[in-house]
Amino acid sequence: MRMMPLLLALALGSICGVTHAQEVRRETVIPAAALDTATQLRQTALASDLGYRITESLTTEIGPRLAGSEADARAVAWAKAKFEQLGYDKVWTEPVTFPKWERRSESAHVLGANAQPLVLTALGGSPGGTVEAEVVRFADLAALEAVAAGSLAGRIAFIDQKMERARDGSGYGASSRVRSRGPSAAIRAGAAGYLMRSAGTDSHRMPHTGITRFDDGLTPVPSAALSVPDADQLTRLLALGHPIRVRMALDCGWNGEATSYNVIGEMTGSTLPDEVVLIGGHLDSWDAGTGAIDDAAGVGLTMAAGKLIGDLPTRPARTIRVVAFANEEQGLHGGIAYAKAHADRIRQHQIAAESDFGAGRIYGFDTSAPEHAKAAAAQIAQALAPLGIAYTPGEGSPGPDISPFARDGVAWANLRQDGTDYFDLHHTPDDTFDKIDPEALAQNVAAYAVFAYLAAAAEGDFGRAAGGKD
Repeated sequence: MRMMPLLLALALGSICGVTHAQEVRRETVIPAAALDTATQLRQTALASDLGYRITESLTTEIGPRLAGSEADARAVAWAKAKFEQLGYDKVWTEPVTFPKWERRSESAHVLGANAQPLVLTALGGSPGGTVEAEVVRFADLAALEAVAAGSLAGRIAFIDQKMERARDGSGYGASSRVRSRGPSAAIRAGAAGYLMRSAGTDSHRMPHTGITRFDDGLTPVPSAALSVPDADQLTRLLALGHPIRVRMALDCGWNGEATSYNVIGEMTGSTLPDEVVLIGGHLDSWDAGTGAIDDAAGVGLTMAAGKLIGDLPTRPARTIRVVAFANEEQGLHGGIAYAKAHADRIRQHQIAAESDFGAGRIYGFDTSAPEHAKAAAAQIAQALAPLGIAYTPGEGSPGPDISPFARDGVAWANLRQDGTDYFDLHHTPDDTFDKIDPEALAQNVAAYAVFAYLAAAAEGDFGRAAGGKD
């Protein structure tokens, strides 16, 4: 009988050991009081025009913000001043260095019996140069990639692949590959230049720019996108049955390095200030328009959401961090730099969301939250439902600048905007402030404010980075 206490102790120790080894997590939930506050916050945000006014300020006072340009530097100063003006508790910048690409001028003309101008824009990353050559049309990227090496020697390759319109922007993937892979395919075929139908869904004479890449070992050639009507016109000219020669002249190219900055503002949490809920957008834009939908709206609405949370009588437990990322357009440079700069504090990031798909109404919500946090995700979704936002598990993905640290294990949320007409404007001169719908933007502000507040008020976590450091 004297053995029983020892056996019992061993048994209990074994049970406790198993429990400790498994580290069973308690379910993350959001307190009822926080849900009540979120209802009030939602109404306040819907009645506010703050996000609209911030977006107006950036697009009006700064205008286009090509990464590394003088305007980009003014945008950094603007963002820092705006965070301070809005009353953020802490505001700072973090450097982001990258190759500097410049656009100076561009033109194109059909030569010969059908002489006429064409409207195009150089792809970001294209070298400058003038090419005068016969044009060869390909219906899609696969057709160009299938031709024999050297078969286009001295000619201009033209891909006429159309982009399909979709609310979720799903047609962009295939069209963006035409932009990123097409030039290298043209070079392998021996082409002296590259043209593509713009990655866009509009019918305006507004070409869509965007970054391209050239595979290692290839000598880059002048590469540009035609406006959709000009791509159609060139296709009709080629259908006449005789050779069509085009002269394209691009004055652009890489010019050393530049340093810009991620601009960061924080509203400090009340009881867990070292834990962070991150939201944001990217500060840079292409140079043709004033970067309103891409992505002044994202910066404006997340700045406004953070401000509204900061103004609450009682702050949520965790800190709200808003980031205006540098140089997203040319390769996610700001997001990558942020991930590197905060690698040793990655576990402090609870969850992150980025707005970089225009200013259309948000219609869907998803998150990568693990099993133990799904109840909290469902509570957030319920709080978003009055805004017309459906819970769509499994349909989202992290925003562009969020993706580098999402790969490090940070949980992400996706508030999916209606992008039906986003690619009518994307990367064109038509991306201007007048395209912003104030009521739709207010709905975005409300959604981001509710999401960020509830995530910051949750009891429990949204998952941790497997390889992160404490």
